Order: sequence, then structure tokens, then C-alpha cells
Amino acid sequence: MRDSIGSWLNGPSAALPKGEDGTEEKYRGERMGLPETGAGSLAPTTRRVLALVIDWLLSVGIGLLVMNVWDGAPDKATTTLLVWILVSVVGVWLFAFTPGQAALGMGVVRVDAPVRVGLGRSFFRVLLTVFIMPPLLNDIDGRGLHDRATQSAVIRTS
Repeated sequence: MRDSIGSWLNGPSAALPKGEDGTEEKYRGERMGLPETGAGSLAPTTRRVLALVIDWLLSVGIGLLVMNVWDGAPDKATTTLLVWILVSVVGVWLFAFTPGQAALGMGVVRVDAPVRVGLGRSFFRVLLTVFIMPPLLNDIDGRGLHDRATQSAVIRTS
């Protein structure tokens, strides 16, 4: 009886997936073959949130410029969101990072293949981020659901 209820008594870590040899992960990103620290390791949540804030503030500034130049521009919130989507999709697609991520030494990589993220995955990743919930729900490695759905991860580049 004790073994059958032991997993929930030990907390959520008892239910974590085990490696192929039955051992638990030692650090976030180990299952994906990423290093524990340094370049190539998973970026911490605080750094990712700060990069998002930088990207959003940049988008607000660009959005205000667009609104001053174009009389037919939508309201401030919609313009800011559209600029943020454009900057994020194009940045990750062409350069593998957004301006905020670049400023903080991070980038986006695919974890299923050693190739660029691509336009489709970049767009889908940003579209999921717009709905707020996917980035807030993290898996065992600390990746948001938007990264898990697109087989991507935000890593440190420095």
C-alpha cells in the first residue's frame, strides 16, 4: 500500500519521467542533449521574461512611430501587438533571436534537428505566445508549451 501512494506523498518530483536507464535528470535540458551551464544551456525564466519586456518596449516605441506616420493605424495596443508579432517572427526566423534575446545573450533553436527554426515554426511559436498561457505553463525542462509544441528551446548564447 505504501508504494502505491508513495509517489504523491513524495511530491511532484516522484512522477517525473526517468531516463532510459531509469535515473532522474540531473539538470534542465539534459534529455535534449543540452549542456548544464554556459553557452547552449537552457536560458533561465527570469532572463526570458526580461527579454520579452525589452521586445515589448521596443514594439511600443515602433508602434508609436507607425501611428504618427500612418493616419489609418489601429489603436496603440493593436499596433504594438502587431509590431511585436512582426519583430518576433522575423527575428527568430532570420536570426534565431529577437532583439531582447540578443541583448541578453539568448537565442531560439530547434531541439529535434540541427537546422534553423524556420518561418512556420517561428510564426506558430509567436502565435501561441500571444495567448499568454503556453509560455506560463512549463514542462520539466522549463520550456513553455509554445516551445514544446514547436520543438524549440530558448538557450544561452554566451
